[in-house]
Amino acid sequence: MAPSTPVRHAWRVLTGLLAIVGVLFGINALGVYVFNASSWTPELALDLQGGTQIILQAQTTDGAAPDSEQLAQAVTIIRQRVDASGVGEADVATEGGRNIVVQIPGQADDATRQRIQSSAQLQLRPVLFTGSPATSFVGEDGNNTPYPTPDPSLPATPTASPTNASDPAYITPALQAEFLSYECANPPSNPAQAPADQPMITCDVNGQAKYILGPVELDGNDISDATNGQEQNTGQWAVNLVFNDQGTQKFADVSQRLYGAQAPFNQFAFVLDGSVLSAPSMNGIIVDGRPSITGSFTQESSKALADQLKYGALPLSFTVVSSDTVSATLGSQQLQVGFIAGLIGLGLVAIYSLIVYRALGTVIIASLAVMAVLTYLALCILAWRAGFRLSLAGVAGLIVTIGFTADSFIVYFERIRDELRDGKSITAAVEDGWSRAKRTIYISKSINVLAAVVLYILADATVKGFAFTLGLTTAIDVLIFILFTHPVMQLLARTRFFGSGHPLSGMDPNALGAVYRGRAQFRAPVADAGRAKRSRGEAQRRQTIAERKQAELAAAARGDSGSTKEGSD
Repeated sequence: MAPSTPVRHAWRVLTGLLAIVGVLFGINALGVYVFNASSWTPELALDLQGGTQIILQAQTTDGAAPDSEQLAQAVTIIRQRVDASGVGEADVATEGGRNIVVQIPGQADDATRQRIQSSAQLQLRPVLFTGSPATSFVGEDGNNTPYPTPDPSLPATPTASPTNASDPAYITPALQAEFLSYECANPPSNPAQAPADQPMITCDVNGQAKYILGPVELDGNDISDATNGQEQNTGQWAVNLVFNDQGTQKFADVSQRLYGAQAPFNQFAFVLDGSVLSAPSMNGIIVDGRPSITGSFTQESSKALADQLKYGALPLSFTVVSSDTVSATLGSQQLQVGFIAGLIGLGLVAIYSLIVYRALGTVIIASLAVMAVLTYLALCILAWRAGFRLSLAGVAGLIVTIGFTADSFIVYFERIRDELRDGKSITAAVEDGWSRAKRTIYISKSINVLAAVVLYILADATVKGFAFTLGLTTAIDVLIFILFTHPVMQLLARTRFFGSGHPLSGMDPNALGAVYRGRAQFRAPVADAGRAKRSRGEAQRRQTIAERKQAELAAAARGDSGSTKEGSD
């Protein structure tokens, strides 16, 4: 195998960069044309695109204003639910001491609305009785007759004190009459507000079955985690629960009581916001605290429910006051201004690069162009897979990164020039300049990434877009520096234009004040007095303070030696 040379290494690295661009392009194309979920343009946030605004109003039993701590807790839970749905740059805030305003970029789908609007109050109640949702019967005359309204004189108190939540003594004549006349489509009261220590009448989420349920034995506070997945035997989508230590013990006691009982007393119901999600029979004693909820779930609905249960029940019940489409708060004009500012920044960097570094400036411009392509593809893919949306703060982060990226190139090129001033050949200066500049650049970029991470964690939601784009583009900057800028310099250093130190290349040793150019290529000291003087002036301007002091001391020492020698003669 032939040994690796800088040229071969450069071509391999550039080929790898081209492969990375191709993979990113292919991933986004897959999302656009196969899954129909991605786009060739980054998604915009609420401040640039507009979106959906949902106003929720807190409801209390006595009609009083809700507690501020409860509202703050509800805001936190709703924000977690929205983030879990993959929606980025959403805004959730309180308004007027009773309302919560949720603003989501773009059009909110049904699953996202359900996440926001549902209180997700999960209860586990034993089944006491189940039947058809019908509210009428066929009488002796053969006609369909509605069940009568329950007589207030019917006994509503159990004749014997129930011994557990599954005791049929809870089913009083009044409760039985209420069950018969109960309409699933038009319940007499909100079943979600039924007392936890009393039996309740409710229906399943589809209105296909009606239940009498015993008191609550577990609730959402006993859940530590919830995920969705498919059952191996049936392939049905299910919600898998994980109870905490207290919930595990409670559920073990419930399963031990229900297992082996006669139907329907062997069933337990998962009740969410007053409706029965599933009422499975107990087929074993579950002591590990990991039951599953099955039913007519899809992948989306099971994930939505798992997210609701995972992030807990809202401390208050809410009603939807309004759900409207809102326009962009900043609009397309401000977005255009942001892009114009970015183009101006790029233009100034390009002009500065060409003036100071001459032809080397084209390397900076090309590196910025490759970085723009990678960043653009990354934003499109992140919008599809992570729900990221570009806000005006994110645009500001992209603009700021232009300066940070140009700074990396300046450090690298100045190190190359320093090596040329020391008399090294151009190819050696490129390699040695790289080995010295990369440490400085890595340290600088690490600090930038750390600052972006801290800002993203601690800052307000309106600033997170700036922190995210700053961290993303800084990481891409390092990638471009390694996979494009240095390999290109390795190849250019071996061309005739750059390798010979052409005055327009930006790497002319004479113009930089080098004493000699490589092995046996010393600069003629008197061949061109004007050019030599300019070179010396350039070299003196490039000297550091320490180098100038050292030169002055050396000159003074030479002067003293000359005086001593002259005096001795």
